[in-house]
Amino acid sequence: MDTEKYNRSITLFCPTCGGTQFLPVIPENIESELQRCACCSREITCDELIRENSENIDEHVKEIGKEVTNELALELKKQLASAFKGSIFIQVK
Repeated sequence: MDTEKYNRSITLFCPTCGGTQFLPVIPENIESELQRCACCSREITCDELIRENSENIDEHVKEIGKEVTNELALELKKQLASAFKGSIFIQVK
């Protein structure tokens, strides 16, 4: 199974204005905990931003989970069919 195709980037939205671009409050520290929305200048921590976008993140996780489950089911079916290929008593549907 190719796990690379399940890597996703999720766009986080500002809870105030819906903007998607954030800048660190301290420009020298790009990994800064405190971020500022480029549209409305609201300052928010990374943890708050993630918490405010939790519904969006949860939906992406569910979608990826469904895709992984479907791919695993197909892979398992293919392996079982291959394992019992010559048997006249066992058929994989």
